[in-house]
Amino acid sequence: MAGNSADVPYETEAPVASREPDGLAALLPRWHLLRDAEEGEQLRALLAVVAEQLDRVRDGVAQGYEDLFVETAAPWVLPYLGDLVGYRTLPGYERVLTTGLHGGGRDELAEAVAPRADVAATVANRRRKGTLHLLEEICDQVTGWPARAVERSRYVSHTQPVKLYGASETRRGDRGRLVDLRDGSALAVAGGPFENAARTVDVRRADSGRTQGGWTPAGVALFVWRLKAYSLTSSPAYCVDRARNLYTFSILGNDSPLVTKPVPEPSPTHIATADNVPAFITRRMLHDRPLDHYGPGKSFVIRRDGEDKPVPPSDIVVTDLSDWRYRPKRGQIAVDPELGRIAFGSRSAPRQGVWVDYHYAYGADMGGGEYERPDRVDRPDAAFYRVGPAQPYQRIMDAYRAWQHDRRAGRTGPDGIIEITHSGAYQEQLDFDLDPGDRLEVRAAEGTRPVIRLLDWYSNRPDALNVRAVAHDCAPHERPRVVLDGLLVAGRGINVTGPMGAVVVRHTTLVPGWSLEPECEPHSPDEPSIVLDRTSACLQIDHSVLGTIEVIGDEVSEDPIDIHLRDSVLDATGHDREALSAPDCRHAHAVLHMHRTTVIGEVHTHAVEIAENSVFTGKLHVARRGIGCLRHSYVPAGSRTPGRFRCQPDLTPGVQPSLASVRYGTPWYGLLADRCPEGIRRGADDGAEMGAFHDLYRPQREDGLRARLAEYTPAGTDAGIFFVT
Repeated sequence: MAGNSADVPYETEAPVASREPDGLAALLPRWHLLRDAEEGEQLRALLAVVAEQLDRVRDGVAQGYEDLFVETAAPWVLPYLGDLVGYRTLPGYERVLTTGLHGGGRDELAEAVAPRADVAATVANRRRKGTLHLLEEICDQVTGWPARAVERSRYVSHTQPVKLYGASETRRGDRGRLVDLRDGSALAVAGGPFENAARTVDVRRADSGRTQGGWTPAGVALFVWRLKAYSLTSSPAYCVDRARNLYTFSILGNDSPLVTKPVPEPSPTHIATADNVPAFITRRMLHDRPLDHYGPGKSFVIRRDGEDKPVPPSDIVVTDLSDWRYRPKRGQIAVDPELGRIAFGSRSAPRQGVWVDYHYAYGADMGGGEYERPDRVDRPDAAFYRVGPAQPYQRIMDAYRAWQHDRRAGRTGPDGIIEITHSGAYQEQLDFDLDPGDRLEVRAAEGTRPVIRLLDWYSNRPDALNVRAVAHDCAPHERPRVVLDGLLVAGRGINVTGPMGAVVVRHTTLVPGWSLEPECEPHSPDEPSIVLDRTSACLQIDHSVLGTIEVIGDEVSEDPIDIHLRDSVLDATGHDREALSAPDCRHAHAVLHMHRTTVIGEVHTHAVEIAENSVFTGKLHVARRGIGCLRHSYVPAGSRTPGRFRCQPDLTPGVQPSLASVRYGTPWYGLLADRCPEGIRRGADDGAEMGAFHDLYRPQREDGLRARLAEYTPAGTDAGIFFVT
């Protein structure tokens, strides 16, 4: 026995069955395996089944230990761990736990009910309850919106003791004081989130549903910015006069207020400032701290005459350019950040143009921009033709002709992608003649927003962006297809003719009214953005902004075309103008499919197959009411529609949508106003708002923020949410 003890392994070194199907079989003596192989490997199959069950038991035991820790617990365990530490689910998930979360199919739902990071931070947040930086952090976690927390009780005026004694009384000098009318900087921020002047006591509560106050001894205000800051890099400025010394930051010539580029806060206990949120840059703000906002990598930059080096900050003069009255001196550059205007001296006007980097405010990733477009698809068999500085092609039509030449020479397949690599302006006439089987995509590269300006080139024919199918007898599956992705098209619209297969407009803006006046008024409000002229094209609009769609077709011999709109704004520039129709206000020979879309104007169409979670500000008229459905949408009274399901104003008579702005180019364009009736703000099928900004889920974010604010503010605190944008 002693002699053989060295050959016997210790119990801790006993071989363990592997996770392979033959793990247990490998532990058997070789003689049993050989005999089992001769008899059809029935023993091996039995041991494989037993090994699978052992693996399940082993995994269950191991996971049972991991489920004791929030960092490694299974998703379905998180709500139960949260319940142990007092984590409260956000509104909307109250009944989820009663339905049961156990099972792999509900892991994502469980993670949404009790996010892992929130459950892990619950105890620490309880200890930080009532601190201002925690309220800002909670707002970012729940809603994704930046915020600034202000203890308004510190700015309520009080009587200062005549005799100061003790450190506690001396500290009262740090509180708000009465306004000094000579202090322009303090007056500029009065009434906003960065105000530091004292006020008299206000009897209105901070969380009042009517008129908010909050200037009470227990008042706390959480100022929230809902608009996002979007960047534009090396974008051409727009010259508004022949003297070439007056410019706007926006290439469309409209006033576009500048916003700050938010920078991360330096520490978790830091209270947000104007540099940490997408705040509008005021004249006083830029005047007091020009170097904090101007320069490479900051909020905005101005370059002139093709130079890589920006104009020096010492040349910048901040002024009011409302009426272009201010005349800069030699070497000066006047900037108005509130209007987005630039003025050079008459004797020092740029000779080769002006380029700007700046940030503008908008509500969502829509209409093109330098934001990421996750739905962009790269086809591996497509031929790429890149356009831009330091690229093989400088013009879009040059790249198109090269693709057509290669296509007909057999050097490339039917798929072609013309990718524009910078945020410049292209002023050329675009005519795309497509053969059967062609698949053409004109798109912006990631991180760019190119502009196509269609000018008045010809006097004897239209100057639109023309898309034509050459062959008239091709099979339906060979009809050509064109995609516009990430572009801004101004000056004219798009004209589609011939037997096209599909026309896709994705993350693109076709400026309503073709171009803009300085105050964002449309230049040509009656002109269409897309004309479907005797074509079989299926029009697909996705995350885009466009003007009127006009359909010209044969209503007798041809079937109606399909028009799909998703997460977009269809703007006729007026509630009483036609957003979709045929010439002479007749019904468009088209079948409409709408999902989460805002229509500013009237719609006259053959039929509506589906319209859900959408808003029509003008009347809807359909020729065929027997097909299709409207659900969870708003249509004005007097509309002729197919069957409706839970639409407004059917549920709440008299309600009407209220938009914050109906003019493209303004920061609040297309968004529902805060005073909009709840039946529309929460009228979608999932409780979100109707219209193009449904996927922002603003009502749900607000509810979650109010619940967390009530949870993490001390008892008796008068806390409220103030939306800055």
